Amino acid sequence: MISFPESLEMERLLIRAPLWGDGAAMNEAILESLEELRPWLPFARKAPTLEESEAFTRQTRLEFLNRSNLHLRLFDKHTGKFIGSSGLHRIDWDVRSFEIGYWIRTSCAGNGYITEAVNGITDFAIRELAANRIEIRCNAKNVKSAAVAERTGYTLEGILRNTRLAENGELGDTKVYAKVRGSEF
Repeated sequence: MISFPESLEMERLLIRAPLWGDGAAMNEAILESLEELRPWLPFARKAPTLEESEAFTRQTRLEFLNRSNLHLRLFDKHTGKFIGSSGLHRIDWDVRSFEIGYWIRTSCAGNGYITEAVNGITDFAIRELAANRIEIRCNAKNVKSAAVAERTGYTLEGILRNTRLAENGELGDTKVYAKVRGSEF
């Protein structure tokens, strides 16, 4: 099993693996941000209970330890406040391919935290995990998420049609952005 650090520090962020007890802070952030997250993220279609958030945190800790899914928590480095979540998902260790996902609590949006996190996690994946391919996938209508991918230098490879189910039950499209070894890093 590959060994790598469980945290990294950026200019303003501490990015680390989930730990037992993170559920309360994550739950608070989700509840604050439910209306903004709901159109894009299936987990936000209903408000999670505190117990559900802690159970999810514990599950993601186990997944991090067995390297099947690398959820990461974002904290303001100076205040310690939980500000969002990210991670490396849909991992193919043979290819060294990863997908970065992210969300931020409403009160912290618009300050460049997610851009900072994506840049840091991208560098981490290249340096520590020997990534060959890193993707960002987002709902084609999610202009904020797409803007993060574009700001961080990811290339739009295409739009997959009718690949996701929206909150209202309608089919939607997915934008696929990527960086690949040899051309973007």
